[in-house]
Amino acid sequence: MAKTDIEIAREASPQHINDIGAKLGIDKEHLLPYGHDKAKISADFIKSIEGKDDGKLILVTAINPTPAGEGKTTTTVGLGDGLNRIGKKATICIREASLGPNFGMKGGAAGGGYAQVIPMEDMNLHFTGDFHAITSAHNLLSAMIDNHIYWGNEQEIDIRRIAWKRVLDMNDRALRQITCSLGGVANGFPREAGFDITVASEVMAILCLASDLADLERRLGDMIVAYRRDRSPVYCRDIKAEGSMAVLLKDAMQPNLVQTLENNPAFVHGGPFANIAHGCNSVVATKTALKLADYVVTEAGFGADLGAEKFFDIKCRKAGLKPSAVVIVATIRALKSNGGVKKEDLNTENVEALKKGCPNLGRHLENLKKFGVPAVVAINNFHTDTDAEVEAVKEFVTSQGAEAILCEHWAKGSEGTEALANKVVELVDSGKADFKPLYPDDMSLFDKIKTVATEIYRADEVLADTKIRNQLKEWEEQGYGKLPVCMAKTQYSFSTDPGLKGAPTGHSVPIREVRISAGAGFIVVVTGEIMTMPGLPRKPASESIRLNKDGLIEGLF
Repeated sequence: MAKTDIEIAREASPQHINDIGAKLGIDKEHLLPYGHDKAKISADFIKSIEGKDDGKLILVTAINPTPAGEGKTTTTVGLGDGLNRIGKKATICIREASLGPNFGMKGGAAGGGYAQVIPMEDMNLHFTGDFHAITSAHNLLSAMIDNHIYWGNEQEIDIRRIAWKRVLDMNDRALRQITCSLGGVANGFPREAGFDITVASEVMAILCLASDLADLERRLGDMIVAYRRDRSPVYCRDIKAEGSMAVLLKDAMQPNLVQTLENNPAFVHGGPFANIAHGCNSVVATKTALKLADYVVTEAGFGADLGAEKFFDIKCRKAGLKPSAVVIVATIRALKSNGGVKKEDLNTENVEALKKGCPNLGRHLENLKKFGVPAVVAINNFHTDTDAEVEAVKEFVTSQGAEAILCEHWAKGSEGTEALANKVVELVDSGKADFKPLYPDDMSLFDKIKTVATEIYRADEVLADTKIRNQLKEWEEQGYGKLPVCMAKTQYSFSTDPGLKGAPTGHSVPIREVRISAGAGFIVVVTGEIMTMPGLPRKPASESIRLNKDGLIEGLF
C-alpha cells in the first residue's frame, strides 16, 4: 500500500531553518524562528538586498482543473527540487493553505508524494499565524464600522450599503448571510451582514500586493467599506482603522521560509482567493526570493485562463515582474475528463477521449503565447497512465510548437523532474521571453473585460446591462480607470458554464456584477455565482483528521 503524503512528510530529515537560510545567504540574526523548521525573514534584511540583481522567474500554471486534480503545487515543488538537483540555485514561492479546504474537500496545499514542503502539518494548519492576523485585522475594521455607526455615524454611512463583511478561515455556509446587532438599543442598529472565508478578504489581497508596511497601510486606507445615501464611498481611512490594522499585520507581512523534502528553500506566504482576487503568493516573498536565488519557481491558482492571466495582468503588472518561462501542468486523467470521460472511468486507457480533451491544453498554450513568455508542458504522471496515452499528448503538444515532458516527481522527487528542469533552463537561457500584459493600463475598463473574454476565454461577446456599464464609467471618472480587471469566473471551463469542457467557442460572457477592490488595486468582474464562503461537503475531511495514540496528526492530505 502506497504511503500517504503525511507519512512521507513525517519520514523526512529536515534541516534546521538557520541552515536553510544559509543556503540563500540569510544570516540567522535575520531569521525570526517559529520553532526549528520555519522562520520569518526580517523586514530589515529584505530592505538590505534591494540593490541586488534579480534571478529568473518561472510560473507554473495548469489546464482547467477537474475532479481528477492536476498537481500544480506538487509540480512547482518538484521543479524547484529538480533545478537544485541539476546544480542551479533555485527556490520556490507558493501560497499558504487555508483551513477551510483542509477540513473540507480539497485538502492541503503543501504538494504531495515526494514533492512536498515541510513541515507539512504546520503549513496546512496554523503555520505562523498569518491567516489569523489577517482575520483579526479584517474583523477589527468590521467592529470599528459598527462602532462608528453606534456612536453617531459621523460619516453618514447608509447601513443598507455597508460593503464590508466579516471573515473566518473556515468553510461555514451558515454564516454566508446573517442578521447582526439584534437585542435592543445597547447592541446597535440591526442590519443584514455576512461572512466570507479569510482568503476572500481584500486585506489578504492587499498583503500579497503591498511592497512594504507603508504601502500596506496606504492600501488598507484606500479600501471602500460602505456608501452614503448619496452613493459616495466611505473609505477605511474615514473610519481611522488602517493604522491599527497595519499593526496587527506587521509580522504577517514578513515572508515565511521553510524547506522541501529535499531540504531546498521554499517561501510560503499569503493566499488570496484565485477567483475574486489574483490567486498568487505575496509580491514581497517573490521579490525577496528573486534577490536570493538564480531561479524562482512560483504558481498561480486554477487553470491558466484564470491563474496565469491574473499573475501576468495583475501581479506582474503591479510589481514590475518579468517572467522568463511558463510550465503548464496537465495530467492524462484531466485531459480524458475534458474529453468526456466520467471520473470513475479515468483509470482506463482511452486514447480517443484523451485526444478529444487535448484542445483544452492547446488553447492554454495559444493563450500563453500572447503574453510573450515561452512555455513547456509538464505531464504530471499517475501510475494509471499508459505509454500510448503519454505519447498521444507529446505528439499533440509537438503539433502546437511546444514540448511535453513526462514528470514523475510525485513518486521520485527531483529525479522525476530532471528533464523538465533542463528544459526550463534551456527556455530561460534562450532569451525568448518578451513579457507584456494582455492589455494596456489606459484601455477602458469595459474594453479590458472584453479583451480577456475574447482573447483568453474565446467568447464572442460580453453581456453587461446599462447599470454595470455606468458603474464602470463612474469608476473611471473617479480615477480608477487604469486598474486591471480581475475576472471571477468558474475555473472548470473557458466559458462561464462549468459543464462546458474542452475548448468551447461561440459562447458569451454575462457580467452579473462588478465590485471595486480599491486598496488591492483591481476591479472584480463577477460572471456567475461565485462562492466567497464555501460550505463543507457531505463527508468533510475533518471527519478523518485526528491525533493517533502517539499524539501525531492523521488524516491530513
